[in-house]
Amino acid sequence: MNCSCFGASTQRQKRGVDPVHQDTAGRSTAKTKNISYSELRRATNNFHQSNKIGRGGFGIVYKGTLRNGMEVAVKTLSAESRQGLREFLTEIETISDIRHPNLVELIGYCLDGTNRILVYEYLENKSLDRALFGSSTSNVKLDWDTRAAICLGTGTGLAFLHEELVPHIVHRDIKASNILLDKDYKPKIGDFGLAKLFPDNITHITTQIKGTTGYLAPEYVMGRQLTSKADVYSFGVLLLETVSGRSSGSGIWQGQKLLLELAWEFYEEGKLLELIDPEMGDFPEKEVLKYIKVALFCTQEKANRRPMMSQVLDMLTRNIKLNEKELTPPGFFQDSGGFSSTQLKLKSSESSTSHQMSSAPLTITQVTPR
Repeated sequence: MNCSCFGASTQRQKRGVDPVHQDTAGRSTAKTKNISYSELRRATNNFHQSNKIGRGGFGIVYKGTLRNGMEVAVKTLSAESRQGLREFLTEIETISDIRHPNLVELIGYCLDGTNRILVYEYLENKSLDRALFGSSTSNVKLDWDTRAAICLGTGTGLAFLHEELVPHIVHRDIKASNILLDKDYKPKIGDFGLAKLFPDNITHITTQIKGTTGYLAPEYVMGRQLTSKADVYSFGVLLLETVSGRSSGSGIWQGQKLLLELAWEFYEEGKLLELIDPEMGDFPEKEVLKYIKVALFCTQEKANRRPMMSQVLDMLTRNIKLNEKELTPPGFFQDSGGFSSTQLKLKSSESSTSHQMSSAPLTITQVTPR
């Protein structure tokens, strides 16, 4: 652990959970309720348009009410979904036995012919990206206390996945649209279709690249080396989005500066206040600036310089002086023609070096601001 963000590092005690129960295919389904397709049709009024509450690359999400009166979010996976059967089963396996206040609870699933459906607890305020980047009719005015609580809750959920669960879990797709908000804007991490389990003796996994543009850590894209520090990087980007009200991916497609690039530029010029969302209203300047600086610690180019999530939480919540002398430039991807899956440039304030990516399969989701 090479992070020198502050003096003595702290680490929360690990807490084990029972291993997931597996079927003959090595997938976990035993503790998750299998809900019939007919029940879900009834719950959503035959998947009526009036019950549609979301849409993404995977398919459509409907609001439904089960026979016991429980309100649920019914996530249907389309035939063209980027989330195939493996990811569908992975999502069930990963979170079927896990309960945490900052993780979305999986209520059940349906695997009936070509129908693949996941049933989650219903969260009234939908996703963070809608709150931050939605249209003038759909977004809300989040004050600083609400934004800070969303950041801390999300960080707490990630620290639980990385450092308390056994085996540890790397989410691999932390982004604003996967942070869901309940009626009180309490955050819950959702969408575990890309998650990876890490036994204690495994430090990294070499895997094909999947995730969302603007949130991908450099070492993961360039070297396909996945560790929990990839989630830390994504969380840093999420912090910047929450403070600034700007989408991390918009610059890639519009020829503008990336949010992370802009944040580092403002940091070097001593103009971080210009990054803050003007819609936020009054805010404690010192605290908000600390959040931005912590985000920069999380997004440093070298993974071993990024803090662990438990350290990130300490940096955000405790009266700790950040060691800014140890802060190094972030790594991010930009190409003159936009984002390319075959030729990317890794840039920092100190270097701009082209790298050829592996020919391994690449699955990257484009973020389109609403």
